[in-house]
Amino acid sequence: MQTNLVLKFTTSLLTSFLLITPALGAPWPERPIKIIVPYPPGGGVDGVARTYAQRLGEILNTTVLVENKAGASGAIGADLVAKSAPDGYTLLIASPAEVVVGPSAGQKVPYDSKVDLIPISLIGETPLVIAAHPSVPAKNLNEFIVLAKANPGKYSYGTPGNGSSMQFAGESLNAIAGIDILHIPYKGAAPATADVLGGQIPIAIVGMPPTIAHAKNGKITILAVTSEKRSAAMPDVLTVAEQPGMKGYRFTNWMGLFVPAKTPNEITNKLASATAKIVKEPAIRDKLLSQGVEPIGSSPKEFSEFLKQEYTTYSKIATDRNIKMNE
Repeated sequence: MQTNLVLKFTTSLLTSFLLITPALGAPWPERPIKIIVPYPPGGGVDGVARTYAQRLGEILNTTVLVENKAGASGAIGADLVAKSAPDGYTLLIASPAEVVVGPSAGQKVPYDSKVDLIPISLIGETPLVIAAHPSVPAKNLNEFIVLAKANPGKYSYGTPGNGSSMQFAGESLNAIAGIDILHIPYKGAAPATADVLGGQIPIAIVGMPPTIAHAKNGKITILAVTSEKRSAAMPDVLTVAEQPGMKGYRFTNWMGLFVPAKTPNEITNKLASATAKIVKEPAIRDKLLSQGVEPIGSSPKEFSEFLKQEYTTYSKIATDRNIKMNE
């Protein structure tokens, strides 16, 4: 009789455990993770994502795949992640364009980056460069500003397009320096870079990585970098903020990790911890620095504060300089 009671009690406990266990969920991760890059393969964001993904997979003991979902200035890939299940299996490595810049410039997107995406970590950032054709008689930005003031209406600058972070950088330069160089939008950084190399335009504001080799070969002159600090890839080039009257000027292309809203804290904490570890590893740091990317690895709180400042900066410039996407 006693044996039967013990057996029934044990069976009852086991049944209760089996009913409860599925509700608790399986340990994460138990299957491959996808990182969505909202740009084509081969670009700066893609390069950082692939460097990061391989090491993340090793730390989490799972496969981490990179999928490129390009289009609409990054909005297609960002929307895919924003609408994904909040289970930690679909991540986004984003740039300013689809999170801050496009919305500030009035781009209509089917998601709210402030609500639908959770910032995990600022992985790294790279400065923009203000690049000039060698025929421009200026060796640095201060000399170019003097030149532009003496020749109003003569100079123009190319960027990857209307509403790009590069246009924001150029219009902020116009406002602070008191010059008026005309914006020429291109359909991407490659054609803008090609035209400044060919002398079709005197100035281009573009991302740093594609310009490093051309600067070393003397095919273009880098007048300044737009980051707060000088770049390790071009340590002799002054920042814009180091020029007279330009203190506080700062624009970068950054790469940040996001997950869909409502992703459990247990998962976001694991991702943040893994990311902080990854960017501190010497081999990863060296690889990122070789790509012109300054490794950061911020906490979710630090990244959120950073994004608030980015929203404030870009929204003000969009209003003051009437910057609009696709115009």
